[in-house]
Amino acid sequence: MQKRQLLSGAVALLFSATALADSFTLSSPTIGDGDTLSAAQVFNGFGCNGGNTSPALQWSGAPEGTKSFALTVYDPDAPTGSGWWHWQVVNIPAEVDSLAANAGSADGEMLPEGARQGPSDYGVKAFGGACPPEGDEPHRYQFTLYALGTETLQAPDNASAALIGFMINANTLGEASFTAKYGR
Repeated sequence: MQKRQLLSGAVALLFSATALADSFTLSSPTIGDGDTLSAAQVFNGFGCNGGNTSPALQWSGAPEGTKSFALTVYDPDAPTGSGWWHWQVVNIPAEVDSLAANAGSADGEMLPEGARQGPSDYGVKAFGGACPPEGDEPHRYQFTLYALGTETLQAPDNASAALIGFMINANTLGEASFTAKYGR
């Protein structure tokens, strides 16, 4: 009987955690999951001609205990052997539930107070739009918001995208994401 109660409790906990994870969502008013990025989110350089503007984002249902958020935009299809980081934002306060369009500008003026941008693989601390090689199949752009159990990630100013990713993963309580695509 005791084994049955333990198993029943473990199953209930698993379903409870799954339900909680399902309630944490990330979306954009202009990009749906599986949609193609617009010209606004395309890089302006390296042969691409776009607006290089980060999209508006909104989220809800963060896990209990969330003390801050981190956001990444990543292209796993880039022909680099390690993908391509298009944007990283850390130390987004827990009470924030959205980012405005163009929050990823280099001046960071539209980011919430305390939030800061990490380096993209374009070599700047700002949003870098899509610019896959011509002729490639459309690339995937994974927008992921992490609920963190710490108010601030203590990453040094010169931290690499990999170090920031490590620190995000070490403090993650939950994550929400959607994927868009773009090819040329």
